[in-house]
Amino acid sequence: MNTNESAENYLETILILSKKLPVVRSVDVAAELNFKKPSVSVAMKNLREKHHITMTEAGFIYLTDSGREIAEMIYERHEFLTSWLTALGVPARIAGEDACKIEHVISKESFNAIKQYVKGRQ
Repeated sequence: MNTNESAENYLETILILSKKLPVVRSVDVAAELNFKKPSVSVAMKNLREKHHITMTEAGFIYLTDSGREIAEMIYERHEFLTSWLTALGVPARIAGEDACKIEHVISKESFNAIKQYVKGRQ
């Protein structure tokens, strides 16, 4: 499951939007990420080719099983790392920004070790 950071961000954004909106479209993703529509269109094409999303003729975007798996992994990391950094005293905005960077580069092993360590201390 090797995807780049940009693809992971798009998949995570689609997941988050799907929790808030009845349907997700490219314009919603563009607005959420503050990107231009052509950039998002290229990214959606790449995600379709990798079978991480499907799109209906009406332009509704749905995560496939592989896309959802990646999105949920990144989202879990983001939520956990943000709350952990905030608990350590990092201001919320900075914690969120740092979590967004860390979530893409940390190994599964290191993330799981941190998670277990934090849970053991609660």
